[in-house]
Amino acid sequence: MLMKSLDRLEETLDMETAALMARDLSGLEEFNRRKSQCLLEISRMVRTADVSALDDASASRLEDIREKIERNQDILRRHMQAVEEVATIISNAIQSAESDSTYSAHMNKVGYGV
Repeated sequence: MLMKSLDRLEETLDMETAALMARDLSGLEEFNRRKSQCLLEISRMVRTADVSALDDASASRLEDIREKIERNQDILRRHMQAVEEVATIISNAIQSAESDSTYSAHMNKVGYGV
């Protein structure tokens, strides 16, 4: 059962990472839902399992998945940083436009000024 959950998590991570690398953000909500579901299943199983008794193949599998999670996290972090940069550029442009009287001149023409 644990291995099936790990398979689903690994498949989801691979799909999300590939989508992010292709700049296809259309499925992020679904990927997030699937990852949450997998992690919930795995956390429930791990609570009752003796993790120290894992064989070498299972331990290696967990290490591979940990590396995929770290790669996925790094790519997500880079996308979030890009979003923050774009938001900052837009915010600065709006503030600049407001401070150069662009909007207040229009407001004065239509009678909303002081």
